[in-house]
Amino acid sequence: MSTIVNRRRSALLLALLAFAQLIEAIDYNIVYVALPEIGDALGFSPQSLQWVVSAYAVAFGGFLLLGGRACDLFGPRRMFVLGLSLYAVASLAGGLAADPGTLIAARAVQGVGGAFLFPATLTLVSTSFAAGRERNRAYAIWGTAGGSGMILGSLLGGVLTDAFDWSAVFYVNVPLAVAAAILAFPLIAPDTARAANAVRRHFDLAGALTATVGTTLIVFALVQGPDSGWASAVVLGSAAAGILLLAAFVAIEKRGADPLLPLRLLRSRDLTTGAAITFLFMGSFGTLQYFLTVYFQGVHGYSPFRTGIAFLVPMIAIAVGSQSGGRLATRYGMRFTISAALAVGVVGTVILGLTMTTTASYAALIPGLAVMGLGQGATYTLMFGAAAAGAGQDEQGVASGLASTTQQVGGAVGLAVLVAIANSGTEGLTGDALRAATTDGLRTATLIAAAGIALTALVALNLKRAPKQQTPSAPTREATTPAV
Repeated sequence: MSTIVNRRRSALLLALLAFAQLIEAIDYNIVYVALPEIGDALGFSPQSLQWVVSAYAVAFGGFLLLGGRACDLFGPRRMFVLGLSLYAVASLAGGLAADPGTLIAARAVQGVGGAFLFPATLTLVSTSFAAGRERNRAYAIWGTAGGSGMILGSLLGGVLTDAFDWSAVFYVNVPLAVAAAILAFPLIAPDTARAANAVRRHFDLAGALTATVGTTLIVFALVQGPDSGWASAVVLGSAAAGILLLAAFVAIEKRGADPLLPLRLLRSRDLTTGAAITFLFMGSFGTLQYFLTVYFQGVHGYSPFRTGIAFLVPMIAIAVGSQSGGRLATRYGMRFTISAALAVGVVGTVILGLTMTTTASYAALIPGLAVMGLGQGATYTLMFGAAAAGAGQDEQGVASGLASTTQQVGGAVGLAVLVAIANSGTEGLTGDALRAATTDGLRTATLIAAAGIALTALVALNLKRAPKQQTPSAPTREATTPAV
């Protein structure tokens, strides 16, 4: 009976963690297809509209290290509930927003919520399930929720925008986040041991401030660069200030007795390689949804609802890839599985890029979308776990935060570079000429993304070889409990 109860509790816990990851992934992308309506309703300029997306990315990327360390010091349940609470409040404020400033501020608070929620969720996955098959299965389910949620966000955004209006894409998060926060109390054990440990440890306030502000300024510069110009004072000033603050952060961490980011973790081959993988993954794979959205709506004139439906094929493929990735990692190990999944992703992305024309039917895109989704889903499932291989039980949060930070920065860098490439030949064009030039730019950007995925596969070969039944997380199991 006890075993059955434990299994039932573990299943419910995993369902909750997957649900939280689904909320976060949906929230990241749900606003994309609603952007035109948001811009018209609130009076955004074409230049400022990007900040509905970018405010989330800047805050998320900037606060991840702080969120990860807070998880280690104060416990994952506390940070899990805090992150979801911020999501709920900010989503309500976003739906009620009547001007651009309020909406951008609400999106930034959502990003801060994500920066606390993501490391907590990943820490709970990596410490609550036994090493081997059980943990790989947990990663697979968690990864399926995250990968599929990114596509489901586009689908849900289209449905809600068509059925109601743009505010519905914010209101939908409120009951979901509240429900998940409430369920955390019966399903996740209290953080009593961690809380007692936190009292004895020093919180690295100087490190937290320099890391958070420095990373935020760097991400801001990367996001704002394509709009303001890379040589503009605001971009260069933000980048320079961010670099100086991060240099100060490194100096502080070297001398600190209880640093925010113990620099010895950077000597872990798996952590640094995993962080490089998450950076390159988002800079390549993570940009493709943006380009597909532009292709469907800008080239083929899809409505928001039809655009959402178009993402069903990659969503299903991502789900299949995520489930397959966990099983393959159990059998063949992380190193081989991640490299092979990325190789599959390269093939699918190349096929997709070559079939993107002004006259291509949706059916012609399906093979590329399906193969690409398989590789993306399997990689997303495993890459964060691979990054945590060198971290101890009480450092899983900061390791997850580091990998997530590189993920956000990679997405900002990749999108900035590839958007500039995609738009380079469209200036001054209209009508059919604009459609043709847009398609050519999107095809070029997609093929360059494929080259980035191939580079990621080579980087993944630097992961340590591990016994087939091991996972990259610490083997100790506690009794208690993130594209296209």
